[in-house]
This record gives sequence, C-alpha cells and structure tokens, in this order.
Amino acid sequence: MTIATNRPMTLEEYLSYDDGTDRRYELVDGVLVDVGAERPLNIDIAMFLIVMFAQLIPIRLIHRGTELVVPGAGASTRYPDLVVLSEACAAALAGKPRSLITLEMPAPALVVEVVSPGNPGEQNYDRDYIEKRREYALRGIPEYWIIDPDRQVVLVLTLTGQTYQDQRFMGNAAIVSPTFPQFQATAEQILKAGQTS
Repeated sequence: MTIATNRPMTLEEYLSYDDGTDRRYELVDGVLVDVGAERPLNIDIAMFLIVMFAQLIPIRLIHRGTELVVPGAGASTRYPDLVVLSEACAAALAGKPRSLITLEMPAPALVVEVVSPGNPGEQNYDRDYIEKRREYALRGIPEYWIIDPDRQVVLVLTLTGQTYQDQRFMGNAAIVSPTFPQFQATAEQILKAGQTS
C-alpha cells in the first residue's frame, strides 16, 4: 500500500517518520510504501540461508532487517530479505544508531530477495524482478539473488559493468555463487527450506 503525502519525502524526513505503528515501510522515490507482512515460507527461506552462510562466514556479516538506500529519482530505501555485508560495509555500519546502509557506505557483498506471489506487470513481481534489479545494479551490489518459490527458481545475478547477468537454478541444480564459491545448496533445498521431505 502506498501512503499519499503532499510532496515526496526526503531521506531525512523518512528516517524520522513515525506513524505510531509497527508497520515497516520502504521509501520509493520519496513515497512511503507499506512493505506488508511476509509469508512464512519467505521467512523460512531467509532463515535457511542464514544458517547456510553462518557455516561459511562470520555471523556479523549476515543481516536480516537491514535497510539499504538505493539510487532513484527521489529518496529510496529497500528492506532486502537478507543482506550479506562485505567487510568494508560492516566496518562502515558498525556503531551506527540504525541498521541502514547509506549511499556513502561500501556496498554489501550480496542481497537476497524472496519473491512474493505475482505475475509480470503486478507490483510484487515488478518490484523484485525489475525495480530492485535496476536499483541494486546502480548501487554496485556485486551479487543479487532472486528466489521465487512460486516459479521454483533461484536466479543468481552477477554485476557486469552496470547490469546484472543472471544464471537460473532449478530442482537439484547446485547454486553457483561467484562471490561465495564455497556455498553448497541446491535450488530445491533453498526453495523448500523449513519443509519436511
């Protein structure tokens, strides 16, 4: 849900905004957008990935709930389902009062989005497949994963210049991550995280 205001908000206005609820918003070109509740499967997938990455890298580099300022026509922020920080990004974020990666900070190493149901042309689909893909590329994030449980696919997007090249993984195909070559899981393991066999 988009929240109407008289004019686009600045990043500073957004960061101090409080509507007295526990709702979480993203700022998209200066407009507040209610992120809404996540479905349990999305949370299960993010938690599965946290466990997998925690076996490979220090837990302090794995973040859920960290906000990311992205380039846009107006002030914009995103709440990825999972962020894996680079060492430089972690150092810049350390000691800050809010878990917010600004444009002045180094980019994280990896951002993961678990797609909610939707088709091309619908808000959920376009946000993760088109808008965030463009924003994360402009932000210089080297790797972006789109995990789509409804389509049973994991896309690993690798930044080449200013655009992403994607590789599609389905079923028992092992995920290949250029940034984390030691990562070992299949697309099916990720897509069925938290479910019994």
